[in-house]
Amino acid sequence: QVQLVESGGGLVQAGGSLRLSCATSGGIFGISTMGWYRQAPGKQRELVATITSGGSTNYADSVKGRFTISRENVRNTVGLQMNSLKPEDTAVYYCNARHPFGALYWGQGTQVTVSS
Repeated sequence: QVQLVESGGGLVQAGGSLRLSCATSGGIFGISTMGWYRQAPGKQRELVATITSGGSTNYADSVKGRFTISRENVRNTVGLQMNSLKPEDTAVYYCNARHPFGALYWGQGTQVTVSS
């Protein structure tokens, strides 16, 4: 059974940093593209960043230069380092795994709140 469990969310002041982590189980990590998405109140879920099994990354324009996605294949985890946080980064952040055959898996989400 595939499981994704996020951790690391919390409350931080604008300009601060947080690191999110997503632990995976179920044997798909090594071949999946991993990603972070977020959903603010009243808004649709949006892409934050992705990283392929080969390490290629992609970022939303709004977070480029501030956020860094990384993966540790030995530990089956994916991280999101968030620096220079802004109030508009406030959202629930979700970990995502996309299997090469198309299956999608989601974590339960972790709240990030940035105060001004």
